[in-house]
Amino acid sequence: MKKNKIKRFIVMVVILFISYLLQCTVFQKLTLASIKPNLLLIITASIGFMRGPKEGMFLGFFSGLLIDIQFGTMLGFYALLYLIVGYINGMFQKMYYDDNIKLPLCLIAGSELFYGITVYLFMFMLRSEFNFLYYLNHIIIPELIYTIAVTIGLYPLILFINHKLEAEEKRSASKFV
Repeated sequence: MKKNKIKRFIVMVVILFISYLLQCTVFQKLTLASIKPNLLLIITASIGFMRGPKEGMFLGFFSGLLIDIQFGTMLGFYALLYLIVGYINGMFQKMYYDDNIKLPLCLIAGSELFYGITVYLFMFMLRSEFNFLYYLNHIIIPELIYTIAVTIGLYPLILFINHKLEAEEKRSASKFV
């Protein structure tokens, strides 16, 4: 049992670092109008509603911490933001079904919207930049659309990895019965 938890932990860390590296390198070059998809948000939300609030919070915290270290002006802002996203998505675990992609897309879209509005409120509005409609039309909505487009391709891979890990956990648990 403990071996499966360690394996899941290692796989999640590898997914986190690969997503982080892709977001910071490859997707920096694939920007459209200076907008790039938020891979770490996709991973955090997906793991959250697949595995529950605890794992969503864990992955979200470390995703945000990586963003804080790389791009943040204050340590902890993005860590808290991603932690909240992971927890909220984890609360939808009971409604989650593998064959339904509409719920994950809606949750990731909602998470991206929450992320964009929160970043605007704390990073721009508090600095007396009150042009919310400009920020909404030129940053939040395009990033939301780009993130959803990437989610359609990335989500099946995350789902496949989760199925493999769960199947191995069930197989291992059946050996002890």
